[in-house]
Amino acid sequence: MRNKEGVTVQGSGVQPRAIVERHGAPRDVELLERVKAHDLSAFERLYRIYQPRLARFVTNLVHRPELVEEVLDDTMMAVWNTAGNFRGASRVSTWIFGIAYRQAMKARRRWDMPVEQEPDFEQASDDDGPDELLHQSRRHDALKAAMNELTVDHRAVLDLTYFHGLGYREIADIVGCPLDTVKTRMFHARRRLKKVLAGGPDDWL
Repeated sequence: MRNKEGVTVQGSGVQPRAIVERHGAPRDVELLERVKAHDLSAFERLYRIYQPRLARFVTNLVHRPELVEEVLDDTMMAVWNTAGNFRGASRVSTWIFGIAYRQAMKARRRWDMPVEQEPDFEQASDDDGPDELLHQSRRHDALKAAMNELTVDHRAVLDLTYFHGLGYREIADIVGCPLDTVKTRMFHARRRLKKVLAGGPDDWL
């Protein structure tokens, strides 16, 4: 990916510096402010922070390794070009994940990936927020395989909840749907996983 300065920023080609930074809202806002002014070093720092998180999120949505890098590049180019549109109505992470979600959906349509129809369920979950994060890492692989049985919309909600620790309201902002729809997708995604995984859903989620 080439930015407006003509500098290539491609996938893992941007190497992390010695200090490993954790995501935090104040720091992200400061970096994005600098990106608005086309500060390349701030953009590269933002890229290093979000690339691993976005890569696993996008991979779970498109299921095509050759598209992941394209979607990541498109996402970060959009961040570079539209940083001035960020008004602080949400966290920077919510804004960036929203861009990644839309770019992934565009990639799916562009490559004529099958449209996964979401079942027409009647009742939403009454839960107020996401369940606690998965605490047994040895089960992640089995869970990930089971998630592949879900629609892309259900996978997105589960991924953002359990692997990124986001709440339902943030997820609704990212995927662009009502809060109750997020709750419905979570409720029925967990019900579907119960059929795929051994044991009850509470043993896994």
